[in-house]
Amino acid sequence: MYHIAICDDEIRELDKTQRMVKTWLGSHKDYDFKIDRFENAKELLDAIEDTEYAPAFLLLDIYMPGKTGIAAAKELRQMGNSSRIIFLTTSREHALEAFGVNADQYLVKPVTEKELNPVLDKMLDGLEKEQKNYVLFRIDGKNCRVAFKDIVCCEAQGKNQRIHFADGSYGQMRMTMTEIFGALSSRDEFARVGVSYIVNLDHINSLSGQKISMDTGKDIYLPRGAYQPLRERYFAYYCEEGQ
Repeated sequence: MYHIAICDDEIRELDKTQRMVKTWLGSHKDYDFKIDRFENAKELLDAIEDTEYAPAFLLLDIYMPGKTGIAAAKELRQMGNSSRIIFLTTSREHALEAFGVNADQYLVKPVTEKELNPVLDKMLDGLEKEQKNYVLFRIDGKNCRVAFKDIVCCEAQGKNQRIHFADGSYGQMRMTMTEIFGALSSRDEFARVGVSYIVNLDHINSLSGQKISMDTGKDIYLPRGAYQPLRERYFAYYCEEGQ
């Protein structure tokens, strides 16, 4: 399910935007969307920071008491949130700031369906393309959109598993290895190695009977019986790629 968050302190504007989004969704019934309403930036930020909530689209008013939409968007980006943002506002004054937080669009109120629908269509098209190359994980307490190609391996460490990235960094995830592999198993490049590791075959530098050497310099020592099935999986993957 995809979530669309609408945040506006004016109830009439919130209602109007929700109606327009519902009408747009009526033309996209093949997709599973849910609309969520927020009456101020704090409510939205709290939901994203404290839970697994990660809206795909965010329609955000700029002029709100307490915290502006621009300030909220900056905090979201600092959290690692990558929601696609449409700013809805009464002034063009903050247009440059809006694109500084990678907003997809900046619409000046009153906004019409004729203006909003093409933007939502474009965002949906981008979302579909991104979903093929990214996975959403909660890492170090933050919801993060991670490119499959950047994942080197995942390592079991009790309740908090460690995910290693291509730049040499790593993070902690409070998931089981089975849950992590479930999120990655649709991709041919990921393979289980015993019960303790999931590796990205694209990041393997060398493979022997004792260990895997990853291109980041990390070595993974193989448990008994793991070498032969991994070797077969590794060569099958590269043979398929070459066809």
